[in-house]
Amino acid sequence: MLEYEHDLWSKGVRHVAGIDEVGRGCLFGDVVAAAVVLPRGHVIEGIDDSKKLSEKRREELYDIIMECAAGFGVGRVDAATVDAINIKQASRLAMKHALAELTRTVAPDYLLVDAEKVDSPIRQLAVIHGDALSQSIAAASIVAKVTRDRLCLQWNLDYPEYGIASHKGYATKVHREAIMKYGASPMHRRTFLGGILNEQLELF
Repeated sequence: MLEYEHDLWSKGVRHVAGIDEVGRGCLFGDVVAAAVVLPRGHVIEGIDDSKKLSEKRREELYDIIMECAAGFGVGRVDAATVDAINIKQASRLAMKHALAELTRTVAPDYLLVDAEKVDSPIRQLAVIHGDALSQSIAAASIVAKVTRDRLCLQWNLDYPEYGIASHKGYATKVHREAIMKYGASPMHRRTFLGGILNEQLELF
């Protein structure tokens, strides 16, 4: 998973940042992005697309990434902003925030982005299925996923009726039924809910 990184390193690029987001398809909560720079030539065994890993393995790899990363940043965009600017633009904005946070500790020379474009003058490449092809992007996907899952546990304390801790805000049957019963909370993405509730939406 270092093919893209090795190619860039061989051309003199020093700091390669992987960038990815999670939560794009959720009905509830923030979209979260991460940007990660790993040391040149460093290999993390078992790293992969966060969606392919168990929760336990993601947590283990998260700790490893935090220990070895040259720098990282996390960006969040809330549900109200998702509704205001659409999910694609919100995802890009979260990535921009993550990159800004990263640059407080290390300035990347090149960005490998999972199938997206970040609003930045830094040279970049959108890699389709990048979280399965690039170690840097996979690391970012794990950091973003673990960060958002931990946020879901916090949100569940505020809105226990929706079961966010279990489904993480995705459109499961349990989640849809809870929305039908209790209405939409302030953290639900209302532009995502029309097809589920039609005219029955009310703010909780």
